[in-house]
Amino acid sequence: MKTALLIVDIQNDYFPGGRMVLDGAVEASLNAAALLSAFRGLKLPLVHVRHVSKHAGATFFLPGSEGAEIHKSVAPLTGETVIEKNYPNSFRQTELLEHLRKGQIERLVIAGMMTHMCIDTTTRAACDLGFDLQLAHDACATKSLSFGGVEVPASLVHNAYIAALDGTFAKAMRSEDLIAALAPKQS
Repeated sequence: MKTALLIVDIQNDYFPGGRMVLDGAVEASLNAAALLSAFRGLKLPLVHVRHVSKHAGATFFLPGSEGAEIHKSVAPLTGETVIEKNYPNSFRQTELLEHLRKGQIERLVIAGMMTHMCIDTTTRAACDLGFDLQLAHDACATKSLSFGGVEVPASLVHNAYIAALDGTFAKAMRSEDLIAALAPKQS
């Protein structure tokens, strides 16, 4: 099954000093970087997705800002595919699906940010589009949320979303296990 790595929104605004700092962004980006290195080393297809906020009132990922740039930990190399999106779903009004179909990609390994927003939305959309999915849960990060006066810590938000996706929409795995599974079999 032809597999591609999809790195979603690992951008500067999510890191310390950015406009929307996430819990665990640095650690998640290091795991995503390890996946990226493995895919590059095996010359497997990969796609970087970069969000640019274009709606009125946006506070981060602003067009032309340093915060909207892909973080140096997973910066694309010359010639690597970068898809720009403006919605949480990486497939909505982008050329992502066409690019993947053209490359005959059947499986996606997904890593990125925010777990509860763009990772959740993109994973569910990719499942609906018929892709086999592996979700690198330790290469994703999110933030705390609140509802009804209750503060939900980022770790619980992350775990709840991964639990909801695992098994139904994707297989949630650690980055190191995904990397090990990519290694060519020795005879």
